[in-house]
Amino acid sequence: MANPIPNLFRVPELKSKILFTLMALLIYRVGAHITAPGINVNVLRDQFAALGGTLFGVYDMFVGGSLSRATVFALGIMPYISASIMFQLLAAVFPTIEKMQKEGEDGRKKLTQWTRYATVGLAFVQAYGYAVFVQGFQGAVLYPGILFLFSTALILTTGAIFVMWLGEQITERGLGNGASLLIFFSIIEGFPRGVVSTFEAVSAGLISVPMVVVLAVVLVAVVAGVVLMTMASRKIPVQIPRKVIGRGRVREGQKSFIPLRINSAGVMPIIFAQSIIIVPGTIAAFSNIGFLQRLSEIFQPGQWLYYVTYAILIVFFTYFYTSIIFNPVDLAENLKKQGAFVPGVKPGARTAEYIDYVLSRVTLAGSIYLALIALLPFWIFDFFGIQAAFAFGGTSMLIVVGVGLDTVQQAQQHLLLRHYEGFMKKGRVRFRGRQRFM
Repeated sequence: MANPIPNLFRVPELKSKILFTLMALLIYRVGAHITAPGINVNVLRDQFAALGGTLFGVYDMFVGGSLSRATVFALGIMPYISASIMFQLLAAVFPTIEKMQKEGEDGRKKLTQWTRYATVGLAFVQAYGYAVFVQGFQGAVLYPGILFLFSTALILTTGAIFVMWLGEQITERGLGNGASLLIFFSIIEGFPRGVVSTFEAVSAGLISVPMVVVLAVVLVAVVAGVVLMTMASRKIPVQIPRKVIGRGRVREGQKSFIPLRINSAGVMPIIFAQSIIIVPGTIAAFSNIGFLQRLSEIFQPGQWLYYVTYAILIVFFTYFYTSIIFNPVDLAENLKKQGAFVPGVKPGARTAEYIDYVLSRVTLAGSIYLALIALLPFWIFDFFGIQAAFAFGGTSMLIVVGVGLDTVQQAQQHLLLRHYEGFMKKGRVRFRGRQRFM
């Protein structure tokens, strides 16, 4: 199966999943261009143009510009993502939530229901705060007042709940993870505008053609490196001994491995670090206090203190988030229960210590990689002097590459499953044919 693309629509099940996913994404993007009632979009867009480097600008990127357009899907899937992350973090503090995560299907269903309730609460709080924020701009709201606040909060909360449902439907009936795909398409929607702005800069003489070619080569090389590091892992060998099962049945010994991904934390450390590093700029955008203005100038791209602080935060949050999502003690206990062991390491506590030892060093490499990916676009733009010419960032690139690889792998799994099913069906037919002649 060298080129599986022509076979995507030949498998009925995979075809229906792809078409359903595309239909759901189309509905999402249509809703992302329907403006909420009572808002002057032109005035709001001009106000948001000055907030690109703040928390609002980052949020607007994740929802595909819906926040700056005040659409019914302005909150996007972010309240659901925030609720999911919140319960992940709370599981490390509250044993009840951790127990629910380990209870299997019933526990996951209950936790999913709690996540939905939390999403509704977060969405309403964010929607009401956004309505108050928009009403503060002169001329942005046609009929300001309490009716506008509550009607806008209700509309945006309903939109967030619908987007959450849409993401769950994609995950269940479509191809790929629904929440991730919604963010994926929100981000890539800005790529055509970046390409157009680049050609406009070339036409205006701000950028030379050779510089654009060099930039394109650099971007392709960076994307290739991101793909490589996203798939890279450190494999810990595991030996499963020979075991007697039932009446004389013997399970032969097997050799396997535990893959520890170089980037186990994904894009979350960059998101956490970015949310903190842009706080001074966000506060300074709505304040005239001299100290805050100076602090905002220090923590701006191009300043060495910004780069150093950003890198340290990414390294810290990489270790922090990895410690939450990966527990070496639980993994060692599961290996011990199955009778498996790491060659040369005693089962139990020693195995947990060994896995933690390897994970710490792998995470160090992953954190440095994330810091470089987050800072590389700033350095590239500083070198070429085209900060506003192309939509390119470490966070968006990691999300696009990660979600793209995950979706492609799921499509390949469906194709392989179909391939092996056909092989097994042929085998059964041949076997039955032999039985008839015997």
